[in-house]
Amino acid sequence: MYFCSKYKNWEHMTTSIDIARRIAEVNHPLSRESVHALAEILVCRKYRKGEIVLQAGEVCKSMLFIEKGMLRQFYYKYDKEVTEHLGEDHTIFMCIESLFKEEPSQIQVDALETSVIYALPKTELERVALHSVNIQLMYRKILEESLIISQVHADLVRFETAQNRYKRMCKLMPQVVLRAPLVYIASYLQMTPETLSRVRAMLG
Repeated sequence: MYFCSKYKNWEHMTTSIDIARRIAEVNHPLSRESVHALAEILVCRKYRKGEIVLQAGEVCKSMLFIEKGMLRQFYYKYDKEVTEHLGEDHTIFMCIESLFKEEPSQIQVDALETSVIYALPKTELERVALHSVNIQLMYRKILEESLIISQVHADLVRFETAQNRYKRMCKLMPQVVLRAPLVYIASYLQMTPETLSRVRAMLG
């Protein structure tokens, strides 16, 4: 991992102001002053494909806005990797339990592609939120969305057939389905790669 320039990322002439606007567009509208306040706390990082973003045992201290790339959240169960979440361009990614309890994470995060990430440190975000109702509302919307995504995934694997799980994922996360390795998609959907291959063949 290494830090991007303060004013532009590695590939595009993208400023922190642009990223703050993008985060606001995705989550909740912000005033010009709030956009600038948000931009001031953003920390740009670049990860190579396969690089660990968060180790198990580390405390998650930031929400991560994925400007470009893909991240995977996973853990080990009976010595096998289990994919918990997959995040793509222009989404917010976090280990929510570690972030809010300020305890070591049991979850790991790695980069499935070369990724440009903008971290929103929790302490800094809460500090600027004290002075901006809009940022408070944006913060709430981010948390609501994270909880909804977790619930949708839990319901998907509890109640849906393998075929319906995959069809729903194609609808909700089309870019992830196109770009993530099949073994991780299968793990996320709690099926074997062989079952996923059969489902894909059936659906054409």
